Amino acid sequence: MNVNVKPRAGKAAASQPIPKPRRTRVSGMDRALQVLEYLREIGAPSGAYAIAKAIGAPLSTTYLVIDELVERELLIRRGEGHVWLGPRLYLLGLAYQRSLDFLAEAGHEMHELCRASGETVQICGRDRDHMVVLAMADGPGHFRVMSEVGTRVPLNWTASGRLLVGHLPDGERLAIFRHSAKASPTQKAETNPRLLSDLSRKAFDERLSVQISETDFLVSCVASPIVDATGACVATISIVLPAHKVEARRSFYAKAVREASARVERKLGWRSVAA
Repeated sequence: MNVNVKPRAGKAAASQPIPKPRRTRVSGMDRALQVLEYLREIGAPSGAYAIAKAIGAPLSTTYLVIDELVERELLIRRGEGHVWLGPRLYLLGLAYQRSLDFLAEAGHEMHELCRASGETVQICGRDRDHMVVLAMADGPGHFRVMSEVGTRVPLNWTASGRLLVGHLPDGERLAIFRHSAKASPTQKAETNPRLLSDLSRKAFDERLSVQISETDFLVSCVASPIVDATGACVATISIVLPAHKVEARRSFYAKAVREASARVERKLGWRSVAA
């Protein structure tokens, strides 16, 4: 009697090891930086669960990273199980700031411009798709600006934000505004990428950018770029003041910020004395 035995389906395949998907390992250093960056971006204490969800890390891993950062005083614990940036970061930041000639010179001009104009003056820089306030000198009057040092807002909301990308090639500048432009609280900030790109380049070429009530009602900003030796806008110096003052003395404030930014560039060797 002949008996035909059929091989089981998939037997040959079953004998071969099934390749496992390759996992991308995130180092402990990367996780620590993600935690610190997240806290910096939200600007407030947060709990481990929210942090883990935001950075895409397992909760157990996040707890371990937080514990190590707390132990090293890079984080401190707050109430309700939240953590915040620690004192060691402040000390490291002070050491870094002391090493920067730029901030020293720009800060000096910021205070001089504050005294000369009688208004609040800010030094602003770029953080990817946002403008960030790097330093600020409060004016002597009753007018107070809501944006403090560390405040981050979309580039299209402010006069400084447009200047900070004004030196970039047309295509790169347009791409930035296409994915970053957002409506402002007053709904007055321009959001059209093409128009923003053109306004940005024009403001950079003229060394002057002005916005009126685009971010906050009745608040305006007059800014000028601080340009390094390569022609890139590394920061801005700006006067923040009530809208009616800009409308009344626009040329005065425009001249003041242009001269202040030029002085910073000359002191750092980025602009010739004759320029």
